[in-house]
Parts: sequence; structure tokens; C-alpha cells
Amino acid sequence: MDEPTLDTPRFAPLYAPLLAAPEAADGCFVIARAAQSLDGFIATTDGESCWIGGPEDLAHTHRLRSLCDAVVVGSATVRADNPRLTTRLVPGPSPVRVVLDTERRLEAHYRVFGEGPETLLLCASGSGDKATHGAAEVVTVPRGPFGLDIDAILVTLAARGLRRILIEGGGITIGNFLRAEALDRLHVTVAPLLMGEGVPAIRLPPANRLADAKRFAWTTHRLGGDLLLDIPLVRQV
Repeated sequence: MDEPTLDTPRFAPLYAPLLAAPEAADGCFVIARAAQSLDGFIATTDGESCWIGGPEDLAHTHRLRSLCDAVVVGSATVRADNPRLTTRLVPGPSPVRVVLDTERRLEAHYRVFGEGPETLLLCASGSGDKATHGAAEVVTVPRGPFGLDIDAILVTLAARGLRRILIEGGGITIGNFLRAEALDRLHVTVAPLLMGEGVPAIRLPPANRLADAKRFAWTTHRLGGDLLLDIPLVRQV
């Protein structure tokens, strides 16, 4: 199996949208990615998620980071995985790390708030008045109908020149961007394992009828033993 590099011809359609000029009015391109089991979970009930996908999928995640200006995660992902959010497995710069923590409840000992790439902690106004959190800069944004306002998040990042944005997790954060129709693209890797129970991959309100469920077109790519679904979306903000 070929390593999924940018100069591999069969992977050109997978990465080309990230390199094209953004089409949205705000000049941003927003992509989300998740790795899930065959039965739709991104972590065990105890929060273990390293690693559901294989090494090729992990390299793909790092490659997406290297192509983006910012990588965004929610507070639950930081608490469960304590990630570094760097590009240590591939060539290329690490993006600015952005943590969404509406009520500013995360402690400063997590690795993302330590040394490494620039980090922004986005929280709601009134959740604390300190300008820093560990090595991270604290930025306040308005509240929205579910957590922080998604449009305000994108405006805030774009004002800092962060226009190619990767939403890396977790399921609630990706679901919030989907509900706000704020994604240009979605990458979902399906790994060939069954977990039986766990943390759902994407959190959305339930559809009462199949006709009300979201249905997408996709193209597929093999990443080692995993299957990557590349899903184009239409962003509304």
C-alpha cells in the first residue's frame, strides 16, 4: 500500500480541496475529521481512543494538520487524550492549536497548554479574566445555541490569519459545526473493529424519520487497513 503523500497521484483529489482558494465569503476553509470503529464509536466508554485507526490514518491526521493554519478541539478531547496536536509524523509546520472550553474548566497542566506551537484557549465572556492559561492566550467569544458561537469562532480565527481550519474532535465539537452548517468537508475514517459500546463518533439531534436524516455523497480511499470517507459539504456561514 502506497504511503498517502501529497505527491501520490491517487491521493491528489483528497488533499487538493485544502490547497484551493476558499469559496466561502469569510475566506475560510473548514474541514473536520474523525476516526471511528465499524459500529460508529470514537472511543471506549472509559475514553480510550489511541489508536482506533492504523498508522496510515494517524499520518493522514498529521498531514491535515500540516496543511491547515489551525487545529481545533473541544475540552473533552483535551481531557480524555491530552493531545499535543503537532505534525511530528510528517514534514511541515504545526498549526496553531485552538481549544474550545466554554466555561474555562480545563486545568493548565495539559500538554496543549505547555511548550510547543502557539495555542489559543477560546471561552465565553465571564468565564475568567486571566489573559493566559499556561502558555496559551485566552480569547473570549460570544456564546451560541450550543456552546461557543460557531460563526464567531471562525471570524475570530480569520482575523488572526487562520483561514484553513481543521476540526479534529471530539464528536460533540464536530457535531456542533455540522449543526451550524459550518463545514466545507468531512473526513471520516472507518477502522475494521467492533467495540460494542463507546463514545459516538458525531453527536447530532436524532432524526425521527429516515427522510429527515442527513445523507451525503462521498468518495473512498484506502489508508492501510482502514477506509477513509471524503465527504464534501456546503458551508452556510
